Amino acid sequence: MKFFDTHAHIGLIYDDPIEQLRVIQQAKQAGVTRIISINNSLMDFPKVYNNLKSVAGIYHAVGVAPSEVKNPGNDWIQKIESNLDLPNVVAVGETGLDYYKQFGDKRSQIELFITQLEIAQKHNLPVIIHNREAGSDVFDILSERLPDAGAIFHCYSENAAYAKKCLDMNVWFSFAGNLTYRNARNLHETVLNIPVDRILIETESPFMIPAEFREKKRTMPAYLTSTAKFLAEMLEMDLEVLSEQLWKNSCAAFKLPE
Repeated sequence: MKFFDTHAHIGLIYDDPIEQLRVIQQAKQAGVTRIISINNSLMDFPKVYNNLKSVAGIYHAVGVAPSEVKNPGNDWIQKIESNLDLPNVVAVGETGLDYYKQFGDKRSQIELFITQLEIAQKHNLPVIIHNREAGSDVFDILSERLPDAGAIFHCYSENAAYAKKCLDMNVWFSFAGNLTYRNARNLHETVLNIPVDRILIETESPFMIPAEFREKKRTMPAYLTSTAKFLAEMLEMDLEVLSEQLWKNSCAAFKLPE
């Protein structure tokens, strides 16, 4: 079996390049052979990218998260676009809206989000969506500005009704380790009420530790199989069959060969 971690902040797990490579090796030993590396900020992107650019199975997204809205950096639009030309950069993001921690004001977040949707459209790339307590605005914006290449709701946190409302759009729903929590009933209901061919999984490393590894300090891409096993049990699917479907979904979402 092989698995695809669609969202991991490798640079936040470890800053040391040798440790980052060790994390990837451990993931591959666990069957996680593809990972989307998510930049922590535009300033950090070159360091992580250059360390991992020659590692097989590692792909990259580049963008400005809502947490960076107050200081996206000088010439941030040009920096995103220049990085999109690099090998194995396959998505814009993560970007979106976060009204929980109130990074900056809503208008500034929305402007940052819309600009990156426009960049994704220009470069025919999918966009990775961060949505925290901003579902209504995210939906309204995507309804008008979703890039043709589609979007991934990373670490999905809305309910089944919201997901069903989004099914008419070219979007995917990615679930992290919090899917394995007993009290995550909204997520459980969602995966049981959307087509399996629209589901992705991720670790959101180093956050969202699966219940099986709650004693650990941080999530690793190698832990992705724990979420996959939980999902297989929920869907009453054979794990190998599900892993093949998830792999196919992930490749389709990021326009990669299977």
